[in-house]
Amino acid sequence: MLAAVYYGKEDIRMMDVPKPEIGPGELLIKVSSASICGTDLRIYQGGHRYYPEGTIRIPGHEVVGIAEKIGEGVEGLSIGQKVFIAPNMGCGHCKQCITGNNNLCSNHFDAIGITIDGGFAEYMRVPANAVQQGCVIKIHDDVDPAVAALIEPFACVLRGQKAVHIQPGDVVLVIGAGPIGIMHAKLAKVWGAGRVIVSETIPFRAEQAKRMGADRVVDPTNEDLESAIKEESEGRGADVIIVAAPARGAQEGSLSLAAVGGRINFFGGLPKDNSSISFDSNIVHYKELLVTATTACSTDNCWQAAQIINSGRVDLSDLVSKRFPLKEAKEAFAEALQKKALKIVIEP
Repeated sequence: MLAAVYYGKEDIRMMDVPKPEIGPGELLIKVSSASICGTDLRIYQGGHRYYPEGTIRIPGHEVVGIAEKIGEGVEGLSIGQKVFIAPNMGCGHCKQCITGNNNLCSNHFDAIGITIDGGFAEYMRVPANAVQQGCVIKIHDDVDPAVAALIEPFACVLRGQKAVHIQPGDVVLVIGAGPIGIMHAKLAKVWGAGRVIVSETIPFRAEQAKRMGADRVVDPTNEDLESAIKEESEGRGADVIIVAAPARGAQEGSLSLAAVGGRINFFGGLPKDNSSISFDSNIVHYKELLVTATTACSTDNCWQAAQIINSGRVDLSDLVSKRFPLKEAKEAFAEALQKKALKIVIEP
């Protein structure tokens, strides 16, 4: 089969590799769509801890496919079903796993496309522990596979918003209008946010945010963001702030933009070599702010996100900017590195 294989920093090779064999409890899928995310770009650029020097592996963890072969003992699936594969697997028995937070498992972390071969290939093996832990999620026939491939990042967004409890009528500020920021804006409206404001400095991304449903888009380099928030909130500030950009200044400045009793999620992680921030803790104290963060998504989050996508309640189709055949995976990565598109999808 054809696959895009990682051989080292900026070295993705299109190769003919053996079609995976499966054993008892496993599943083989024929990949329909696999989207490229920021983690894949970090892998490509040699900056991912699970891809040390010398690693040879097929990346791709945002994957949808068709059940091609079902291993002995697998129940509830049939050949030809469209499925999304939640990528993260934990040990299955630690406190984090049994409480639905397998993405935080510290005993035995495995992830498709991260620690084992992923979806930038014609076929992908789903290991037994993924099947056993419920990582195989059925997708409705009428859902575009390219859209279904976005369930994983959408699940991360869902996890982030559950942490800040968006309420009907809330004024929500999303800082950053990349694909994650756009998803945050879309989901906030589903919760019933009264106003969704997006802060973005890049003009074409600001325009995308307007087109995709933000009530107001502010470029903080040209407009005072605090004044804009006060205009939209009758002077109280933002009830919820999601910092979807990996920016120290945005994290530090979010406290002054929040309303009394506001909830803030530091959604975007900072670079490891520049990850410390400072802020006035008295603002947190006297405003009674909740400052939290979330990372990645659990399999439970993926199930919830999949049901939202299956229902059609949130339309992510406008985030799919371009589609590439698998044989053009190198071109797809080059396009994604330009960071002008929202989501690039590889379709074997």
